[in-house]
Amino acid sequence: MPRQLGELEDAVMTRIWQWNRPVTVREVLEDLQQERSIAYTTVMTVMDNLHQKGWVRREVEGRAYRYTAVSTRAAYSAALMNEAWSKSDNPAAALVAFFGMMSPEQRQALRDAIRVVQRDPAEEAPEPQREGPAQGTAEGSPEGDAEGADGGDGTGR
Repeated sequence: MPRQLGELEDAVMTRIWQWNRPVTVREVLEDLQQERSIAYTTVMTVMDNLHQKGWVRREVEGRAYRYTAVSTRAAYSAALMNEAWSKSDNPAAALVAFFGMMSPEQRQALRDAIRVVQRDPAEEAPEPQREGPAQGTAEGSPEGDAEGADGGDGTGR
């Protein structure tokens, strides 16, 4: 389970996620320096730590490394939420409290997300044909007698 990123780690990862391309320490440094005074070696150490923790992968390019995010910001956020929720002694109450903190826009995003995960690909694919009567129907009933009801091919055509 991922540990929450520290402030500087988060600032570095935010840039890597936003840019969505391999980046160098120098690029991250220059962007961070627009907000704060920070040394090259500090950024290099943070990015090395992120690599050691598995947040980024790196490839050598010339005399420098190029770093790429291993997962998305959304996956990181989801893992943190899941970790916090799983530690609750009352998960249902924790969800109710969490939903109560949401803005109307966030609640709509939640409803949209639930609709996405409730879609079952198995429901959209045709069911494989089974031997014998359909479950829950009596043998010899119209529902259980597919051959007589649909011309013998099981498609209803």
